[in-house]
Amino acid sequence: MKTVIKKEFFRLLCCIMGMVLLVGCKQSLFTEKKDYTEAELYRPNFHFTPQKGWMNDPNGMFYYNGYYHLFYQYYPDSNVWGPMHWGHAISTDLISWTEKPIALYPDEKGYIFSGSAVVDVNNTSGFGSLKNPPMVAMFTYHDMKMEKAGETNYQSQGIAYSLDEGLTWTKYDANPIIKNPNIKDFRDPKITWDDIHKKWLMVLAAGDKTMFYGSKNLKDWELLSDFGKNIGAHGGVWECPDFFPMQVEGTDEYKWVMLLSINPGGPNGGSATQYFVGDFDGKTFTLDESFAKDVKQQKGLWIDYGRDNYAGVTWANISEVDGRKLFIGWMSNWNYAEKVPTETWRSSMTIPRELALIKEDGHFIISSKPVKELQNYIAKTIKKESLKINRETVIIDKGLVDLSKLDIRFTIKDLKKDVYTFSFSNDSKNKLEFGINKEDNYFFIDRSKSGNLAFSDVFAKNISKAPFIGDFDKMDVRVIVDKTSIEIFYNNGKTVMTEIFFPDKPMQYFTVSNANAEYTIENLIINQLNFN
Repeated sequence: MKTVIKKEFFRLLCCIMGMVLLVGCKQSLFTEKKDYTEAELYRPNFHFTPQKGWMNDPNGMFYYNGYYHLFYQYYPDSNVWGPMHWGHAISTDLISWTEKPIALYPDEKGYIFSGSAVVDVNNTSGFGSLKNPPMVAMFTYHDMKMEKAGETNYQSQGIAYSLDEGLTWTKYDANPIIKNPNIKDFRDPKITWDDIHKKWLMVLAAGDKTMFYGSKNLKDWELLSDFGKNIGAHGGVWECPDFFPMQVEGTDEYKWVMLLSINPGGPNGGSATQYFVGDFDGKTFTLDESFAKDVKQQKGLWIDYGRDNYAGVTWANISEVDGRKLFIGWMSNWNYAEKVPTETWRSSMTIPRELALIKEDGHFIISSKPVKELQNYIAKTIKKESLKINRETVIIDKGLVDLSKLDIRFTIKDLKKDVYTFSFSNDSKNKLEFGINKEDNYFFIDRSKSGNLAFSDVFAKNISKAPFIGDFDKMDVRVIVDKTSIEIFYNNGKTVMTEIFFPDKPMQYFTVSNANAEYTIENLIINQLNFN
């Protein structure tokens, strides 16, 4: 049986493009086309994407003087990976981004691989002044000649500084400041000011572990300890670590959190980012005892269980007044990143997210949610307090809203042992499905019918799954859709799944269904976003 929400529901959606529209209108709200340009069909509305060229890991993010700075691995001369630069973009609200000139170029010491940047507000480095504090970036030099020659120590760490808020950078003349201790994968330094122990702290990936360094001036570094060998997931190389203290929500307790990306070895294949929770004494990181048991039992805990959130790190120098721990990831996967069907550019970033540390029934969980600034782009809102679902119900019918830029929220009540499926689809028979399998206890995304799959044999080979965290009979769900990406936040972001897809034409319908028992959707909110 198929039902469509009554007219009264959609009477709340009016005055869009100068028209009042109701369910049953024969004329589509949006002009349907037979042919779409690459930009019309695939370029995101509000996820950062370079105008041209290749992009991967986010790098060097900091906040200063009203601007969020995002740097990223960038190759401007091709849509596949090549000699790495640092691209640069800025934003006042984390949603609308402006590309700036390339920040760092490769040189005789090598490509400029991933790293981080901080605002040295006390001028500990001596590169600037208290009146004009320097921005200091640390990055990995990757010497391709040494790698091709079969040498091990082809990666080292260098720094650069900026005195004009990140627009231009000067590389330190004593680079590299940390030489390679004969480790093959020795890269991706992440700097933070450790206000507890009053020093600069840096963590970097070192093969199958991470290494901690300390410094007083950002130029001279002392090795403190290492962490991670035989701990957590080790299905691939460790990359892009991050390390910071977080307050446990609702308590006065603080814990240290490490983010650690791995490729391959993710829970659904290829790239993914795991996390660890514990204590840090200024030198050594030790896992919390209960968290150590969870990691061992689950073989890794993940910041996002979808296939397309990788190398994510947090912003530095967020003010105490703001207080948020802000995160962004690369929205792709090394299994197919260089093959996706875009030619002018390749890759985008996830929606920036606020991370929180929760302790629930003795277990630590990192939750995430889209940054609050997204709500400033809401153009229209549709609400429905309660809706009974029996077999299949069309929530959004053809032509009523633009499904390429939506923020949808709802609560499912009376969850039973059933399969609850939600889908975006179009008249070209493309369908992206996601939902909750409470018979076998997992969340899922199925993009096997989502459109263009020919570019990769593994892109939609299996359904992506995420395990349940805790038991429940109701579930809060939030879904962010932007043309070719879906980000799903279950249970207030305690479980997140992010994936990309490439439909043959824009999606037109949003449908919900169930296999057996009738259930209820409550507090349905459909926010139509606008970025013009």
